[in-house]
Amino acid sequence: MSRQHPIEALLRPPVELYSAITAGMAAAIAAYAPWALMMNRELAWGTATVFAALALYRGYQGWWILRYQRNLRVLPEFRVSSGQIPVSRHWLYLGRGFRWTQKHTQRLWDTIKPEVQHYIEPGPVYEWARRVEVDWEGKPLLHAVAKLLGRRAWWNPLAPLPPVGGRAALHGVEPHERDVYQDLNERVGHTLVLGTTRVGKTRLAELLIAQDIRRQETVVVFDPKGDAELLKRVYAEACRAHREEQFFMFHLGYPEHSARYNAVGSFGRITEVATRTTRPLPSEGNSAAFREFAWRFVNVVAQARVALGRRPDYRQILRDVSQIEPLLIEYYEHWLAQVGPKDWREAVRQQEQDGKIPRHLQGRDRRAVALVFYAKDRSLSDPVADGLRSAFEYDKTYFDKIVASLLPLLEKLTTGKSAELIAPDYTDMTDPRPILDWREIIRTGGVVYVGLDAQADTEVASAVGNAMFADLCSVSGQIYKHGQDVGMPDRRAEMPVVNLHADEFNELIGDEFVPMLNKAGGSGFQVTAYTQTWSDVEARLGSKPKAGQVAGNFNTLIMLRVKEYATAEMLTAQLPEVRINTLMEVSGVNDTANTETSEQFTSRNEDRLSVEKTQMLTPADVLALPKGQAFALLNGGHLYKIRMPLPHPGRDPVMPEHIAEIAEHMAEAYNTGEDLIRPEPIPLPREGS
Repeated sequence: MSRQHPIEALLRPPVELYSAITAGMAAAIAAYAPWALMMNRELAWGTATVFAALALYRGYQGWWILRYQRNLRVLPEFRVSSGQIPVSRHWLYLGRGFRWTQKHTQRLWDTIKPEVQHYIEPGPVYEWARRVEVDWEGKPLLHAVAKLLGRRAWWNPLAPLPPVGGRAALHGVEPHERDVYQDLNERVGHTLVLGTTRVGKTRLAELLIAQDIRRQETVVVFDPKGDAELLKRVYAEACRAHREEQFFMFHLGYPEHSARYNAVGSFGRITEVATRTTRPLPSEGNSAAFREFAWRFVNVVAQARVALGRRPDYRQILRDVSQIEPLLIEYYEHWLAQVGPKDWREAVRQQEQDGKIPRHLQGRDRRAVALVFYAKDRSLSDPVADGLRSAFEYDKTYFDKIVASLLPLLEKLTTGKSAELIAPDYTDMTDPRPILDWREIIRTGGVVYVGLDAQADTEVASAVGNAMFADLCSVSGQIYKHGQDVGMPDRRAEMPVVNLHADEFNELIGDEFVPMLNKAGGSGFQVTAYTQTWSDVEARLGSKPKAGQVAGNFNTLIMLRVKEYATAEMLTAQLPEVRINTLMEVSGVNDTANTETSEQFTSRNEDRLSVEKTQMLTPADVLALPKGQAFALLNGGHLYKIRMPLPHPGRDPVMPEHIAEIAEHMAEAYNTGEDLIRPEPIPLPREGS
């Protein structure tokens, strides 16, 4: 078998075995019956050695053909236990595979020829075994035979193919696979993983997350579904890396076991509070004006809360939106105590008793009215006080109509047990659950699992997820400007490495996701996003150009089997065209009417070799990928074909049985006295810090 010819011709009978058998028989005759060849013993042994070497060489060539043809039907099993996953400080392990070139496109094209299908598809005996396996399943004596036929074991030549579907030939075209790695320096360009349901996205996520955890890097896993198996896997990997005390779980579906998180309590600029709160509100058409008003009002409330030395949270915002008077009274008294004359309290009390209330403020708190008019009459001005006064002076009915879209959202976020998670009480020292702070998580190198339980309440899950992304984006900007140890006595010069894994990220993506992809790489953030189709992202963003902007920020693309043609084209459109060789059989006959010659006719048979351009991969190839396999554009556009390892069937010794077991271990870690996990009040960040 020569591999230098333009046509490899691998889908044919292994004729090399014929010459291997002949050479082997000649070697045996020369070694054991030299007299039959009329040779002396020395010459016979030399001849036997030459024939044996030829037999081995030709036998290897024939075995390679058989192995290649078998790989086109079924691949050898590839399993790796969690403890065996290779971990490097410079490379990211993706599985086993090979770099896809023109040679593999040529081989793949060769597999679709009708005359070679018996090398690709299982034979009639295999089909008979599958029919018998079904027909004999319920028969008394034959069900044992059917069970044996269905066993996948080395001794069963009719074993069923692995239940992975797709075309095994996509990976079988290269028998010599090897471990595939990605340069870790490329991860800062972010990674996009596309694949339909149940084809291996979660397995790939587990593979990448395990390596990130064992490299002692900060890892944040966003899971909108709140998959318990993924949660347990993340925790198991943290235990295996001896990072149990750095593990935190935020899960809207398990509030009694979850850590707490204030989505609007940490910020670089005070305006971020209003932006995160009102972002889920509709912004199309007439709704845009109501959203802008809601933003302004929440911004005023947040400024007042921060000026009073309190962290804003969703509960306080809802309370202040519904009833502005208590906050106005508290802030005005705080403000007037600093800027007003000594007798301001007596003057306000006198005005409260004697003053007349204007018609548009009828029904309002008399003390609030007195404070507002006291400051107005004396031309006392303050941005926060003026903002509170303008909201206070709105007609109550008109005001309620304007914030009508904001109140239902806040009520959803602050109803039930989940309200304790996203609006925590910093002063409640009896609650052992920690309060997450992203800057502290990054500084100490934490492992965080975020389960949003989107199946129970999509709107709350989306609002919390978007707020977390906005918070992380703000922290990224602060780290980029001031480093990860701002305010600490010992500051590290290097940037941290923060690995964000966003499963079903189409459920989470919003306007805050774009700047994270654009700019967060400079502060060490590495995003790995997983989704099913790109149309999900376009539908979520509501704009195809904006979705294209997001896609343009992912330098690495890993595509498993997808079911949407347009999604598959995201990969195939980036690949160059290649030239493949095609062999055409030509035959013909020419007759002659010349009676003076002895030639009545001439015939010819020839093979013509032609070259044609084609795509390196077609979308149909991507749609036919087996489970657990993927194409990947790595390291600047190099195409690799990879398959992820299957987990070992045995139980992982560090895998917890249930969520409660994780909660017990976390409760022990919460009581270690670490500043990060004590639910104590945290100093408010100053704007711009």
